[in-house]
Amino acid sequence: MEIKSETKFVRISPSKAREVARLLQGKSAQEALSLVHFIPRKAARLFEKTLKSAIANAEHNNEIAIEDLMVKEAVVGEGPTMKRFVAKARGMAGRINKRTSHLKVILTNER
Repeated sequence: MEIKSETKFVRISPSKAREVARLLQGKSAQEALSLVHFIPRKAARLFEKTLKSAIANAEHNNEIAIEDLMVKEAVVGEGPTMKRFVAKARGMAGRINKRTSHLKVILTNER
């Protein structure tokens, strides 16, 4: 059975979040949770929140123990980009892209 959890419109670049997502795939849920707890990145904190939500969904809705869960997928999708401008030399404007991400974690109890 697959259990999903998604966090949307998070203010972090998708490329930065994908670095953490690659580390989680294929790990057990307990191992992934301890891994993101000790990674010193913003993306790790955000994935920890999403992973805890997925684990809670599995325990509450489907009555599956955390020991049986495994991270099947950890995916980062690109959200909308906020476009801002900053003043540059000679009266020009430089564009700043403030990117957002959608974090998705899929757990499974099948080995």
